[in-house]
Amino acid sequence: MVVWTSLLSALAADPSGLTVDGTSFVYTLPSGRVLRSPDLLGAILHMDGFDVRIADVHDDPRARGGRVVLHHLVIVDPDGSMSELCSADPEGNHHAFPIPDGKGGYTLTCTSGAIGKCVRWGYRPWEEVPSGPPLGALHEACVHMVRADYGGDGQTFTRDGTRIDYCDDYGINVCEPELDLAFEAAWGPDGAVCVARPRIPELATLASLGERYPRLANELGPDRCRMGDPRALLYDRIEER
Repeated sequence: MVVWTSLLSALAADPSGLTVDGTSFVYTLPSGRVLRSPDLLGAILHMDGFDVRIADVHDDPRARGGRVVLHHLVIVDPDGSMSELCSADPEGNHHAFPIPDGKGGYTLTCTSGAIGKCVRWGYRPWEEVPSGPPLGALHEACVHMVRADYGGDGQTFTRDGTRIDYCDDYGINVCEPELDLAFEAAWGPDGAVCVARPRIPELATLASLGERYPRLANELGPDRCRMGDPRALLYDRIEER
């Protein structure tokens, strides 16, 4: 059984011992004992100037293509009060998890954000192998898709809570008929490859997208943008307005 006072002292003395394996925290005690996220339940981590307590840990039952470990993290203020680290996701949960940053460290992402959603949907860039799907590019395309970042410049044209249906040609999320949804766009790592219809017409029209993004000027409208575009990695569908 872990002695939490010893663990907390070790974490405070040497936080560099905290690493990640996929979406799980890994901490090596001075004794050499290796602890993973479930073993760290109740521990307080020091992150970006905040004390963050691991209040709950469990596997994601909705993760596609592999394991995702969900963490309920709460900020512990100096007066002992606590607040949520993450805003609520579409399921009403305040979950987060670490992801490798490709440089030996990690970043923390919330399930309410585009990056967290794309990891849960199966696009985990750190798992890419030469003979497999291009997970890095798929992840970038997915983040643009979730944000309706058509131009790939960080400008989003969506609203929280907007429903989208998504799929790819790699079997991670299979494209199936959806009679009640309309095709929106095909996506690549730099944003939309083409746009059949904008997600939120009040935020963007085909004409305004053509003006803002010259590379898309000849790739707009349902007659010029369809599923199966060989340049695309992902596709999404929306409720027609």
